Amino acid sequence: MQWPLQIIYFSLFTSLYTSLAQQLPRESMEWRRSYGRAPKMIHLEANFVQFKEELLPKDGNRALLTFPFLHIYWTDCCDTEMYKASVKDDMLRWQSTLRLHGSVDWLIVVVESEAKKKNKTNILPRTSIVDKIRNDFCNKQSDRCVVLSDPLKESSRSQDSWSAFLTKLRTLLLMSFTKNLGRFEDDMRTLREKRTEPGWSFCDYFMVQEELAFVFEMLQQFEDALVQYDELDALFTQYVLNFGAGDGANWLGSFCAPVKRWSGLLLRRPIDMEKRELIQRGEASLLDLRSYLFSRQCTLLIFLQRPWEVTQRALELLHNCVQELRLLEVYVVQGALDCWVFLSCLEVLHRIEGCCDRAQLEANCSHTVGLWTYATEKLKSLGYLCGLVAEKVPTSEDLNRTVDLLAGLGEERPETVNSLQSPYKKLNEALSSVEAFEKHYLELSHAAMEMYRAIGRMRSARLIGKSLAEFYMKKGDPERAEGFLDDSLRSYVAEGWRLQVTHTRKQMAECQKLLQQTEDYLQTSALLAGDANLTEEERKHFCQEILTFASQPPAPSGEHTHTTVALSMAAFAQLRQMQFSPPGAVVHVGAALQLELRVRCLMPVAMQVEQLAATLHFSLEQGGARGRAGSAQRRAGHGPQGQGDGVVMFPQGSPLAGAGMGASLPPALELYEMQDRSPSDSSLTSTGVVCKNMHLLLRRHDSSASLDTPTAGALPAAVAVDDGAQMLRARDITLQPGDNSILFTAPTGEPGSYTLRQLCGSVGRVQFVQSHIYPVVQYEVYSQEPQLTIEPLSDNLLAGIPQKVTFTIATGHYSVKKGDALQLSNTDSMPILHSSCCSATVLSKRMGESALSIQSSEKVTSISLPPTPPYHTLEFQLEVLCHIPPTPFKPDIERLTNGEVRHRPKSHSHVDSGMINIDQKVSIDCPWSIYSTLIALTFYVPFKAKHSILSAGKRKYIQVCLQNVSDTNFHLADPVLTERQPTVSMELLSLNVKTQQTLYSLKAEISPPSGDQHCRTGALCGLEVSITRQAEPSETEGEEEESTEIEGLRTTKLMYEVVDNSSNWAVCGKSSGVVSMPVAASATHRVQMEVMPLFAGHLPFPNIKVFKYLPHNAVPAIQPDTDSCLENDTISLLDKGLDDQGDTASIRSRGSVHSVGSGEQQRGLPMPRLEPFSPGQVFYWSQGRQVLVLPVTDDHVMEVNVT
Repeated sequence: MQWPLQIIYFSLFTSLYTSLAQQLPRESMEWRRSYGRAPKMIHLEANFVQFKEELLPKDGNRALLTFPFLHIYWTDCCDTEMYKASVKDDMLRWQSTLRLHGSVDWLIVVVESEAKKKNKTNILPRTSIVDKIRNDFCNKQSDRCVVLSDPLKESSRSQDSWSAFLTKLRTLLLMSFTKNLGRFEDDMRTLREKRTEPGWSFCDYFMVQEELAFVFEMLQQFEDALVQYDELDALFTQYVLNFGAGDGANWLGSFCAPVKRWSGLLLRRPIDMEKRELIQRGEASLLDLRSYLFSRQCTLLIFLQRPWEVTQRALELLHNCVQELRLLEVYVVQGALDCWVFLSCLEVLHRIEGCCDRAQLEANCSHTVGLWTYATEKLKSLGYLCGLVAEKVPTSEDLNRTVDLLAGLGEERPETVNSLQSPYKKLNEALSSVEAFEKHYLELSHAAMEMYRAIGRMRSARLIGKSLAEFYMKKGDPERAEGFLDDSLRSYVAEGWRLQVTHTRKQMAECQKLLQQTEDYLQTSALLAGDANLTEEERKHFCQEILTFASQPPAPSGEHTHTTVALSMAAFAQLRQMQFSPPGAVVHVGAALQLELRVRCLMPVAMQVEQLAATLHFSLEQGGARGRAGSAQRRAGHGPQGQGDGVVMFPQGSPLAGAGMGASLPPALELYEMQDRSPSDSSLTSTGVVCKNMHLLLRRHDSSASLDTPTAGALPAAVAVDDGAQMLRARDITLQPGDNSILFTAPTGEPGSYTLRQLCGSVGRVQFVQSHIYPVVQYEVYSQEPQLTIEPLSDNLLAGIPQKVTFTIATGHYSVKKGDALQLSNTDSMPILHSSCCSATVLSKRMGESALSIQSSEKVTSISLPPTPPYHTLEFQLEVLCHIPPTPFKPDIERLTNGEVRHRPKSHSHVDSGMINIDQKVSIDCPWSIYSTLIALTFYVPFKAKHSILSAGKRKYIQVCLQNVSDTNFHLADPVLTERQPTVSMELLSLNVKTQQTLYSLKAEISPPSGDQHCRTGALCGLEVSITRQAEPSETEGEEEESTEIEGLRTTKLMYEVVDNSSNWAVCGKSSGVVSMPVAASATHRVQMEVMPLFAGHLPFPNIKVFKYLPHNAVPAIQPDTDSCLENDTISLLDKGLDDQGDTASIRSRGSVHSVGSGEQQRGLPMPRLEPFSPGQVFYWSQGRQVLVLPVTDDHVMEVNVT
């Protein structure tokens, strides 16, 4: 629909009308608006009207649709006399009329014709007429006068003149429209701001703003037009919400009138003039206003090619209208609103189908499925209201209500009279009969379900299916309802919707009862009886249903009923925990083992259970029983759900603990360690991981049966309890609501592994079965062979000293009788030491000690054992001694059959300490075996010995080093070196008369220059050397050191020397000197000097050496032999005058180091002598220390050569 801009013309040539109306909107114009809004390109279309004074706007009338935006005066006058006589006066009257009505937008067009010029030769030139018009009327607005030259001709001059005229006309028209539109918006804004004043009417304001929307629509600015309607929608919605909050407006009273018509939306007309007139007169109801407003929004959205937004807005509109009617307390006939919503949904769907093809509808069904669902719900509501959903026929009251509802629809609209699928006809047909209603309702329901399935919204599809189930139940058809209820129940259970599960199960129970599905009904009743979402009365009702069936006698065998019915244990009780006693869950054959099971009964009343039995799976494993016992202990108390102390906790989220809520969850992985041990010595040969419940994880879940979902599949058959089977039983138990404790005695008659597989509780004809117990509950019964082990008390057995070892006998199934003895074979290299007071300890629940009788002979040591019952431990201790071999131990070289040397995998030396080991094998004859037991004991030699021979002239020095490589402290006393073959000419003298001790400690410190925190290269640093006496010298050391006594103070002289072999430091000043040290403990002498670091970085300290300063007449510690020279002579440092100069002397280099017998002594001068200290006599504190030296900051230019 279009409203062209209106232009009033004066004396327009009819020959120009058609061309002007067609060519004006062909070219677009840039439209710039105020308030920073973005410019747009628009096409102007105008409507030319003959000038009449009554068409001019009156005061206060700013209607845009009838407003004349531009006034044009046309003239073809070429004669001056004619202009003065008539044309000028006519123009004056025209402009006076425009000024009187406030119209300032006008244009004068002078049409020039060549034909008139030829007919009248006495006329003045054209410019004179135009100039006069401009002087008389366009003094300040010269552009308001336009010359049009022969517009009917096709010459170039005429075409140029015509194009310029069209451009001028578009410009003036757009300027006038923009100016008047801005005024209109300001007036509209002022009117909206007066909405709080009394007498303000929303309907009047609605018409004003809608006129603005019409103008935008005329300019094809559909987005701006839609904004106007959205603003009206939001404003009205806010007033309704305020009314609901107690702040109502007076004009809302007209919308609170009772609803008399509910014909639905009308979207097939661009403008519903009937409802628009109702709004204009203030007589529209709420549904009328909403219907008209949405129809205009729908039209604009279709123009904008956004049809799917129409469906979204329609769904919101329908829901909001229902709420607004309640807020405004508008009286609506019961069912009328359902009719209006149903008709509106179908009208929107038909409107969308009219502007989209089938492929687009199928691809975008996610936008329309909501309307299909809403229409289905409202039709179902109408069916219940009119008695169309029942086994009986509708009553007279239902028929009267149906007639009233159809009367409110009114007559069918002309647009849909010829349509066979119009919403009006569908509703009339659906409410006409029960069969027609069922047909239309099922058609809508299945269409909505298919759409939901197509877009993957399975929850919504199942929700419609649940509504269909309710419909079928009302119709008395439970067979068709069962499938929909089962599908919904599965979805709710899988997703954990507890309240929905409870409600659906109640419906399922009713359906199963009508279908006489006894097993399924009892299972559902059990689940509902334990459901905390129901009331106590409802729970007791379903529990009584189970008890009633359980107390009935079995039916005759000819009927199709079972004697016993199996139900899920998850609906009856929850397993909480199971505790073993003893906690390890590992016992020997015949031992007592008890299991305490704690369950929580979910029933609302006390349940008398005739028998609670747990089936056991027995497996006879091969291999070492002790390894299996350790594995079973981990399963019993330290597995995934174990809490220690033999307690197994059952998780609450598993199928065991939930009343069917977790039935669809897959079971967790049950991974356990598998060990394979050697049958001979129980050593581990292989290990692995095994999954115990692989059969549950790898099965198909969609076809698997489950007890927790009643209709998931066939229920398990009744469990036949055999008295001879391996089972845990407890009879005549009363389970109270809540927590209960049940005690079982486990069978331990045969060795093997026992796993709890199934739990069954019998209540009359009903058995509650738990087919799978998770986590795995397992205990082991073992039959152990007697074992003998010998272990040292310490970490290592040392050779050469008596060591205690512990004999441990695990009796296993063997009973040690009186007279049984162990026979140990004796060896010369490892005798067994025993005393008369040796005793043995029998380990059991009660500790006991018995005396041992040990008899030893040359070959055998016999140990009589005290009587010990089976599966006890006997311990006693003996002392053994392994002699150290006289020669170094060398393992025998074993060769293979091909002659190659066999490399032993086990080293004969201790890895950590380097001790040599000696394997001693003991052969033991046990009373429970006909074979001898060979046990190896490993002893370690705690010492390493080495010797060396030194030569000094004609003498030989034998140095023997003995090293303790064990962790045990030994005291070496009176070492003696003996000869194996005595020789008269050789005499051995001991030189171990000198004891070494630390005499001095030397410590150095380097300090940076004053004012600096760190040393820097090229800067002098202070070096302080501290020499401290640690102890008084011994007699022998006193003889070696030359000391003097001055004024009662005994001193000795030392020489120090500071050298740097790495050239990192430059020693400034003296680098050596002689100091006098008091011969007293803790005496300290400090020497200070200066050093300069030559490099930057972490530099090690300079080397500092200390020597004994001996006078020339001192006797050396070792006299040199006159015949030969020792390989390592004592080095002496000589410096002339050192004795006299004291600390003032300085040794600048190592060139002053000379040996005894050099050229200096040959001069015959008495020179002092320097002798180094023995290793260990001087402790250097600063050895290995470093000091940080920073480089000096250099601001000079540095040359860099790049190659």
